Amino acid sequence: MKPFGGNMLCSFITVLICTLVFIALFYTVTLSSPSSPSFLNALSCPKRIAASKLSHSAARSDLSRPEEDERFEFDPDECNTVSSGRWVFNSSIKPLYTDETCPYLEKQVSCTKNGRPDSGYLQWEWQPDDCYLPRFDPKRMLEKIKGKRLMFVGDSIQRGQWRSMVCMVESVIPEDGKSMEKHRSLSIFSAKEYNVTIEFYWAPFLVESNSDARIVADPNERILKVDSVSPHALYWQDVDILVFNSYVWWMNGPYVKSLWGSFPNGEDGYEELERTAAYRIALRTWANWADSTIDPNRTRVFFTTMSPTHMRSEDWNHKDGIKCYNETSPAKKLKRRMQWGGSRNSSYSYRMTDVIASIVERMRINVTFINITELSEYRVDAHTSVYGERSEELLSEEQRDDPLQFADCIHWCLPGVPDTWNHILYSYLVRS
Repeated sequence: MKPFGGNMLCSFITVLICTLVFIALFYTVTLSSPSSPSFLNALSCPKRIAASKLSHSAARSDLSRPEEDERFEFDPDECNTVSSGRWVFNSSIKPLYTDETCPYLEKQVSCTKNGRPDSGYLQWEWQPDDCYLPRFDPKRMLEKIKGKRLMFVGDSIQRGQWRSMVCMVESVIPEDGKSMEKHRSLSIFSAKEYNVTIEFYWAPFLVESNSDARIVADPNERILKVDSVSPHALYWQDVDILVFNSYVWWMNGPYVKSLWGSFPNGEDGYEELERTAAYRIALRTWANWADSTIDPNRTRVFFTTMSPTHMRSEDWNHKDGIKCYNETSPAKKLKRRMQWGGSRNSSYSYRMTDVIASIVERMRINVTFINITELSEYRVDAHTSVYGERSEELLSEEQRDDPLQFADCIHWCLPGVPDTWNHILYSYLVRS
């Protein structure tokens, strides 16, 4: 048996050495400049930074906001769960634009102008658990994409994200230095000084459909050519940054009319495919085009994940509610979640959420997901509700009094939640 006193002496010496080393390190860090490498190393763990941020967010002032400090640059390699976080109310937030100041917003999303009485939904900011999102700087965004084409591709949800981005940057551009062109499927915002275009291309299914040139209002009459993106892809070529999305238009029924061949003879030739199967085939068609055509050294590809809808107020424990009508703050707890890339909620999401993830996983080129699904699902308060349009006309007072039929709980007010989606996109772009 070893002497007891020897163990005590050894332990004492070990503790003394560790204490002296700790004091030396602490003294070094204390004397270092805040911009020195030793100081940065002491603050290098994003999770520790975020944990400190969340616990002191109420006392934080604008002068000490870490997201405005270049020492805390967003790192996508470490902040790979940007969708994990919380919405925090910040009364000092001032949106970069309003539906009065941005001339490029359509009536459908101009909730304040259309009479929405509350404005609290504009004061919520997303705070990820693992990192900070850098402050959105319109000039820095334009400098980052100088000489490039940025194109959003998809449906009306994606068009909302495009309009959000245009409005977030247009105020720093002189009136004679910006313009907007609108064509049947393509809209182009140009910033002359920066030689930048921010574009939107209408392709609600990504693949070819009979709702591309003219919207077919009845979902049962829509037909998709699931093996072709050719007419659309002509517009996607030579674009530097592509942001795709396709989801909401797939959710109008359990089956999708699909065909192989030309539309002139397609009325009798379509086949009804189960929705998830058709979605998978269509996205494989898109992926095959991207892998065979896109030069990854020139073009960066993003995919915005599914934008949630809020049709059942019981999903956020508001049993007496009517869809998203009269909701004025984010949901605190959700009964059912559309977890991105996970199949445990497959009965709720019809397995749609993991189809694109499984396809991208096998692609040759790199596709970065802008994961908006889970963070947006809490924002039951931010839809256009009864302050939007129906058939290109604002809702009448009689229609507003019938939210069960007329409340729009799919599209989002602007300014609003899509600004956060673009804040995430901006974080990826300025970091690259």
